[in-house]
This record gives sequence, structure tokens and C-alpha cells, in this order.
Amino acid sequence: MHPTSSAKAALPARRRMLMLAGALATCALPGLSMAQDAWPSKPITMIVPFTPGTGIDVLARTLGAKLSQRLGQPVIVENKAGASGNIGTEFVARAAPDGHTLLMTVNTFVMNASLYKNVPYDPVKSFVPIAPTARGVLTFAVNPSFPAKTLREAITLFKNNPGKYSYSSPGNGTPQHLAMELLKLNTGVDILHVPYKGSAGAITDLLGGQVQAMILPVHSALTHASSGKMRLLGVAQEKRAPSAPDVPTFAEEGVANSNVDLWYGLLAPAGTPASVVLRLNNEINQILAMPDVNVALDKQGLVPTPGKPETLGALVKSDSVRWADVIKRAKISAD
Repeated sequence: MHPTSSAKAALPARRRMLMLAGALATCALPGLSMAQDAWPSKPITMIVPFTPGTGIDVLARTLGAKLSQRLGQPVIVENKAGASGNIGTEFVARAAPDGHTLLMTVNTFVMNASLYKNVPYDPVKSFVPIAPTARGVLTFAVNPSFPAKTLREAITLFKNNPGKYSYSSPGNGTPQHLAMELLKLNTGVDILHVPYKGSAGAITDLLGGQVQAMILPVHSALTHASSGKMRLLGVAQEKRAPSAPDVPTFAEEGVANSNVDLWYGLLAPAGTPASVVLRLNNEINQILAMPDVNVALDKQGLVPTPGKPETLGALVKSDSVRWADVIKRAKISAD
């Protein structure tokens, strides 16, 4: 017996109703698209793996306050310092990848992967990049009693007097330390490293003449330079720093392939939904364009660097290779 024409017409309609019912049931399941669309569903924690009051801490709190206003959820900045940033970084690497735990970090987290034998995370595999946020300019500075007036002259003095002079850093394996070691590798100079526990002691002994040189953030050096207590010989970037336009670049002083800065970025645990990453990236880029945010970051010597997740991801990968090579060649270990 053959179906009537009215029965034939009813089949597609019945099928459409079943498909619609199935789709509604799927959307109602927890953890799927509707749950993702509800993000953020609770307060967001932004981990800073360093102590309060530092430049990265100010950066996180500045962006976090604005992000909270735009997302309608509290953004709590939590400091988990220790082990050169490894403790806080590991905490985020192991957190649930739901977009409610984020990491504000600096390029030390890439360097640590080669400095320490047992690092509890992989800078590339353990995280998904959200956005680059800011950069800090580094400068090569000397004590005023040091006879060199230019970076070229300083390098000549170092070469002619191997082992005679010394430089300070905030600690073994810090960006400032590795920046100077990169400079040494590329120029062939011999200058002794004196590590300190933080920037304060390293700068104090540079001012006092106990060490002759140091690479440090330009905003930390400007106050001392303006009072004649420190001389700036070069900035480690392609262009001159707007805050120190009279200081030449390394390249202008004949030093190639030695540019280093402090770059900061926002990341999340690997597996965080792409929709959350893109939303955060869009919000962070808009926040970085705000005039009051620019003023706040400028006081910390930071330059906003909005960009795509892929930009930060490429930077993490390239720096991982770069610093692994420098650390191996200079035979540096933090263990």
C-alpha cells in the first residue's frame, strides 16, 4: 500500500521537528556552546608570578580594573611569587582551561625553561597566548667615573682589560643578566657578572662604583642619569627611546643582534576555548588604546603593544629558541 500525497508531505515536516528537538537538547547539555557563551560566569583571577608593586603588577592591576568593567565580573589580581616566577606560572598551567584563570607574565618565563633543569611548565605547550600587552626598554649604563663616554669606548676598554671590570644584575637568569651575556657573546668582551637579589642592590652598587656597568630599564635609570649619577650609553632596541632621545641604539654604536627588551603578555592555560581567547584579545587591545591606561603605563616605563594572539605566540616560540642558544653558549644555569 502506497502513502497518500498528504502523508508524503508530512514526512519532511516531522523530520524537521525531530531535528529541531535534537538541536535544542544538544544546546541544553552542560559544557557546550551555550555554557561557553555565558563566559565569564564567575570572577576572573589574573595571576602575577612576582611580588606586588612591581611594574608587571601595576600593569596587571591597570588592565584588570578596566577588564572587570567591560566584562561585568571582578578581575582579581593575585601575586604568586617565588622561584623566579615558576610558582605562579605552574599554578596557571595546571588551572582549568575555562577562561577564568589568566597569567600576566614577562619574558623571564621563556628564559626559565632553559635556565632550570626541571621547569614545571612548557612556555609553548602549556599555554595559549591571548595578547601582547607592553614592552619595557633596556639601557646600558655605567658609573660616571668609568672613563668611557660611548658604548664603543666601553667595549674597547672591556676588550683591552679582560676581567678587570664588573657589571651588576637583579639576579642570575634575569633578562638584564641575559641581555649583558648576549652583548658579551656578540662583542667578545670579558666582564665579570655580580648578581644581586633584586634591582635595588644592583643599582645602588652601580651608583657607588662597586661595579662599573649594568643593563636596566631605562625608566629606572633616567632619574639617576639626570642627576649625573649614571651615564647611559645605549638602548637595546631598534629605535631610540622617546623618553631618552639622546641615547643612541646598540646598532648605532656598532653592536648587532643584541637588542633585548622586557616584553609582557597575557596567557591562559592550554585548551582555553578560542571564543574566550578572541574576546579577551579584543578587550585587551581596546583597553591598551585608552589614554589613561597609556599614562599609567608610561609612569612604569612601559609602552603598550596591542596585537593578535598569534603575535604573542610567535614571540614566545622565537624567544624560546633564542634564549636557549644564549644560555647554552654562555653556560648559564640557575640551578
